[in-house]
Amino acid sequence: MYEALAAPTRRAILDALAASSTEQTLFELLNRLRYDHQVTLTRQAISQHLQVLEEAGLVHRRRSGRTVLHHYDPTPLVQIARRWPVSQEES
Repeated sequence: MYEALAAPTRRAILDALAASSTEQTLFELLNRLRYDHQVTLTRQAISQHLQVLEEAGLVHRRRSGRTVLHHYDPTPLVQIARRWPVSQEES
């Protein structure tokens, strides 16, 4: 999972997915990345980044007809926070 979070583009993808309370298509995500995060990559490149995030358990996708919908799942990050809690005094 740490490798998935290492790339700035993947963190921008997670930010874009987390900013919306609904699932997003690749097209919607691509536009959000272009306009909100100034990330200009091809659909194929974004798809490859989404695959890495999906393998890390941070993104899930589901098919609805011919459309693939993506959504962010923060559960793996919550598990990390539980494993290594940081007190306010340490930070």
